[in-house]
Amino acid sequence: MPELPDLTTYVEALRERVVDHVLEEVQLASPFLLRTVEPALDALYGHRVIGVERLAKQLVFSFEHRLHFVIHLMISGRLQWSTARKAPPKRNGLAAFHFASGTMLFTEASKKKRASLRVVDDAGLEVLDPGGLELFAIDVDEFGARLRSVNHTLKRALTDQRVFAGIGNAYSDEILLRARMSPFKQSGKLSDAQVRALYEAARVVLTEWVDILRAKAAGKFPTKVTAFHEEMAAHGKYKAPCPVCDAPIQRIVYAENEANYCARCQTDGKLLADRSLSRLLKDNWPKRLEDLENL
Repeated sequence: MPELPDLTTYVEALRERVVDHVLEEVQLASPFLLRTVEPALDALYGHRVIGVERLAKQLVFSFEHRLHFVIHLMISGRLQWSTARKAPPKRNGLAAFHFASGTMLFTEASKKKRASLRVVDDAGLEVLDPGGLELFAIDVDEFGARLRSVNHTLKRALTDQRVFAGIGNAYSDEILLRARMSPFKQSGKLSDAQVRALYEAARVVLTEWVDILRAKAAGKFPTKVTAFHEEMAAHGKYKAPCPVCDAPIQRIVYAENEANYCARCQTDGKLLADRSLSRLLKDNWPKRLEDLENL
């Protein structure tokens, strides 16, 4: 799912292309995409875009007369830009947004159709805000207070949009490796020094990745929006060497997600139990990194 760094590059590219331009028409290719009835989608036609912002993991296009459309890309939704007017792609196409400046294409590479479009007024926009704090709008004390207010694992606390905004599965792995903390460590048990280390790691990692993705886009509309990047240190790097200590990156698979971590850097050599594999192997499940290496 696109997260803060990816969505930031989308926002920057879209601002250049649609702000101060009029929305002429939206062609819907999927009846599942539009999740609201009032205001009607065509109420935005002929109106000028006055801003594009990120709200948690959603993209908000604001129009004159205090109307907005809100896009949630979910896991597989992606955007494309064309200076020529184009219809939604036959394969995976959800919609085409025709502006005076070009066409924004909305696609989804999944049959589950989770991506969404909502048309809302100001009050409706407030309802769609999950309430998570923006990391670059708070200081370390505010970060620590919010972190300790929810006794979650660090992985869950960082990715819960009601706690912090914009961080998901991929960048939480990178942040936790940078902070050298276990994804299962409880947020309410962090010392002041650990809170500061996590706060600084989060801001540094997100800043670095915004810079990396901007450089990859090279001023063009971003096309390589993915949860897996070669430059990542932990996420999607199962069995690859940790760039810090050279130990193999481990993973925990749950639901449709996975957590990647370095046992040597983050858990003092302890292997975290994978629900499926540890149940299968039972007593043969290696408890520490050295046990795994011996196998």
